Amino acid sequence: MNKTVNFQDLGRRDYKETWDYQEQLFKSIIDTKIKNRREDAGLETQNHLLFVEHDHVYTLGKSGDIDNLLANEKLLDNIGATFYKINRGGDITYHGPGQITGYPILDLENFFTDIHKYLRFLEEVFIKILADYDLKGERSDGETGVWLDVGTPFARKICAMGVRASRWVTMHGFAFNVNTNLGYFDHIIPCGIDDKAVTSLAAELKREVDLNEIKEKIKKYFTELFEAHLH
Repeated sequence: MNKTVNFQDLGRRDYKETWDYQEQLFKSIIDTKIKNRREDAGLETQNHLLFVEHDHVYTLGKSGDIDNLLANEKLLDNIGATFYKINRGGDITYHGPGQITGYPILDLENFFTDIHKYLRFLEEVFIKILADYDLKGERSDGETGVWLDVGTPFARKICAMGVRASRWVTMHGFAFNVNTNLGYFDHIIPCGIDDKAVTSLAAELKREVDLNEIKEKIKKYFTELFEAHLH
């Protein structure tokens, strides 16, 4: 089993460009697995972790409801945002500057073959980060991601997640609101959930947070939980 994860911080990138790159890495891993099964080639499959800050974009998962996008084409133009219907799970979400979006493209056969465990591990990364800032991150039953004040009228999501998996290979991932402009969430019903709010680390701490500081924490807890080595 190969537990080395190739890490890249892509900086600020267009969504479609990054999605195409993910698909390329995803397909390469699956092609290796198919070759191994056909030819008993014994080739190692690769794992990848990408960090990116996107330009303003709304993405709708394959089972999402287009009615959860509240903006028409003219408004999208006015706010400088794009929209894509994509092939991950989950409903609609927003990506933009000040948010760390992460794409683990992993062969889970190198780690464990359990999608639910995979999502819980990703959530745990951010629960641990929030604890470093004296914030209690929590899971909400039936709602993937990380939340604050679950079970109260003030419940709010700080980290969204949506993944795709095929042959135990994952793509898409998480979006952690650090210094995110939360006004962009006003133009959607985030994740299709209309009775809970969205927040950011900066909003909770009432100060801007160094993105590099958070990136280092994500890498630290990710490698600990997955018992991985970043390359």
